[in-house]
Amino acid sequence: MTMRICIALALILCACIVTSDAASVGTSLPSPVHYANADDLAKVAAGKLIYAQWCSSCHGKRLQGQPLWQLQDQYAGRRAPAHDESGHTWEHSDEELYHITRYGRFTTTPPSVRSDMPAFERTLNDEQILDAVAFIKARWPLGLRISQSLLNPGYAGMPANAQTVEWTFPPTCATSVQRWRTESR
Repeated sequence: MTMRICIALALILCACIVTSDAASVGTSLPSPVHYANADDLAKVAAGKLIYAQWCSSCHGKRLQGQPLWQLQDQYAGRRAPAHDESGHTWEHSDEELYHITRYGRFTTTPPSVRSDMPAFERTLNDEQILDAVAFIKARWPLGLRISQSLLNPGYAGMPANAQTVEWTFPPTCATSVQRWRTESR
């Protein structure tokens, strides 16, 4: 698929979702509560330092995750996943990424389920958490950033250059499109 067709499909998809969501509630989409701005160079720079101090020991200096993090065995869920394009971090909204960093679990994870992710609610403030997430997002290819921004309310985080720079959808785009279609009904 050519880059122009990909852009056109993404913009059509965005327009359809925005129109569908706004029509279903009768208002415009809400602003995100927690949003990590990967286009703000100061926040990304601050996030790089926070990531290096608090996150890299588990998730890797290059965001590569722990060895064998993808393996489904008796240790599944105990290895820190990658935050680079090989991982699945981009499949979560900024709100979810904030929540797992602050509380050590996703909003949908029951408290009875063990999580090896430490909670940083007593260590990092909201701005520091969002700066670390901004640093992670800033390292993704443009297609992943576009795909992830569609998960945020109001599509916060849509890169400003999405219409002017060549990019492609992530390899698992079919999964993302299916999820967007389901959620936009």
